Parts: sequence; structure tokens; C-alpha cells
Amino acid sequence: MLITFSVLNQNVIRFLILIFNKKLAKVKYYYDTNTCRYERVVTRWQDVLLNFTGFSVLSAVFSGCMFLAYVNFFDSAKERKLRIENDELRTNYHLLHDKFDQILVSLRSLKEKDNAIYRVIFETKQRDFAGSANLGQEKYKSFASFAKMDKNELVNITYDMVDELNLKLKTQTKSFDELLNIALKKQDMLASIPAIQPVSDKELRHFASGYGMRMHPIYKVMRFHAGCDFSAVRGTPIYATGNGIAQVKKDFEGYGNCIEIEHGFGFMTRYGHCDKIKIKQGQKVKRGEIIGFVGSTGTATSPHLHYEVHKNGSTVDPIHYFFNDLSSSEYEELIKIAGAENQSLG
Repeated sequence: MLITFSVLNQNVIRFLILIFNKKLAKVKYYYDTNTCRYERVVTRWQDVLLNFTGFSVLSAVFSGCMFLAYVNFFDSAKERKLRIENDELRTNYHLLHDKFDQILVSLRSLKEKDNAIYRVIFETKQRDFAGSANLGQEKYKSFASFAKMDKNELVNITYDMVDELNLKLKTQTKSFDELLNIALKKQDMLASIPAIQPVSDKELRHFASGYGMRMHPIYKVMRFHAGCDFSAVRGTPIYATGNGIAQVKKDFEGYGNCIEIEHGFGFMTRYGHCDKIKIKQGQKVKRGEIIGFVGSTGTATSPHLHYEVHKNGSTVDPIHYFFNDLSSSEYEELIKIAGAENQSLG
């Protein structure tokens, strides 16, 4: 027992000496209970390789986990900047889309005014806007659709919208150019439209027969009366109802001595049964100018003026073109007189 304890003490002393001599870091020992001695650890190269491999794998796994955690939960400065830029771009695309829709609404309003107001005022054919494309508005209606698109798709959509807007603007600009040209001629048109009564009849005493189905004075059957008749004494002045170029026709069918005035803008007026004609063939006349005198030539049964208004090749009711002469009450009275189913004068 004493021998064993002595041996143990010696081993401990030897171990302590090794520590103080800093040899422990280089050489490792283990205590062998069988021999009651510290034995030097002999490391095989296989063990070193295995330990190194295990440590490397463990380090790699740990590093990978740390990297994934950092990437998923933390943005780099560059990523944060890019994310902010992307959010700003999508917001700007949203605002651009809204502004584009507002512009389209404004253009649609202009188109409706173009056809429903301006062209009615100027009495011109409505413009066909069917050729205007509709690329972006119907295809991309909400901001939610933008969030699912990449940069290239957003750029292509923007180009589509700009192309659509340019096409609509060109179409509307061309239409307004046409209206501008018409407006510049509006003064001429207003002066050319037949707008007064062809004989002085402020008291409406000379209006004898209106437009429509009337009893023919000779054939005594209902026939269409293409104008209106003003009874007046022979030699009563006849006035041009609008500016234009006169055509003189003598013994013209049943109209007898007749004057036709081409006013332009689709209007033509005819003055039948004249006694004398004051103007010459092809002469330019102005509204209110005396062009002839009331008579009873042609198939007239008594001295009167047969007056017609033609619009775009078709006859229209002349009383709707007396607006420069009549007040609203006088116009209503004239409509009542014209509506009476009486006999025409020829």
C-alpha cells in the first residue's frame, strides 16, 4: 500500500513538472489505473483526420445556418436601398396609372362634347373615333396587377399606355383642327343660312300655305307641297334669305319664273312664280337683297311666292329658318298657321 502511494506521488510530481515545463501543450498523458502511472497519449493520424473532418463539417453546418438566418432576417445596406427603390417605383407606376385613367376620362368627355355639341352646333358630320386603340386601360385595371409584374412588364405596359394616349390625342387633335376650320367659316355659314322670310310679313298676314300634304289648286287632290306660299300683290319685293350665288330659271316646270340661290354649307333656296327677276345669272347676293318681285307665272292661281328650302339635297320645312325675323310667340303662331290643312296656291 505504501509502495503504491509512493509511486502515485512520484507520478503526480512528474506530471506537475511537465506542466511547469510547458510540455503539456505539446504532449498529452492519461492516467492508467492498471499501472497506476501516467501514460503518454499516442495520436494516430486517422484520429486526427477524423477529428478535423468532423470539426470542419460541424463548422460548415453552423456557418450555413448563421448565413441563412442573416440573409432571411437581415437586409444588407444595398438590399435595403433596392427594396426602397422598388417600392417607390411600384407606387409611381400606380400614380401614373391613375393619372392615365384621368386623362382618358377627360379625352372621353372631349370626344362626347365633340360629337354631341360642337358638331351639332356647326352642323357637320360626327367624327368616328372607333380607330382609337384601348391598349392599357382595359388590360391593366388595378394596382394589384402591377404587384405581380417584373420590371420589363411594367416598362412595356407604360409604353403601351403612352402609345394609346398619343393615338387618342392625335385623333382628338385632328378633330379639333377640323372644328377650328369650320369655326373660322362659321361667320360665312351664319350669313349664308336662310334665316329670314322671303317677303316682308312681320304681321304674318301673307302666309297662305305651309309645308306638307296640301290640296293642289288645279288637280284638286292631296299632293306634297315642298315649300310654303306667301300671298302678296303683284310686284311685292322678294328678298334673298341668305348669302349665296343666284341661278335664274325662266318657265321652270310649274314654278314659272324661278330663282334658285346656292348658299353653300348644304343649303339651297327656291323662289317660284316671280313676275320680274332683278338679278342676273351667277350673281352673288346677300341676305335681305331684293332679287325679284311677286307674280303668278307657272301654275300659280293667284299672285304669290312659292318658297322652298333644301338641305343637303332634300326639302325641309322653311318656317324653321325664319328665326331672324320672328320672336318665340310669333314662331309658335306661324306653326299653327302652317299646320292648317288648306289649299296651296300653286
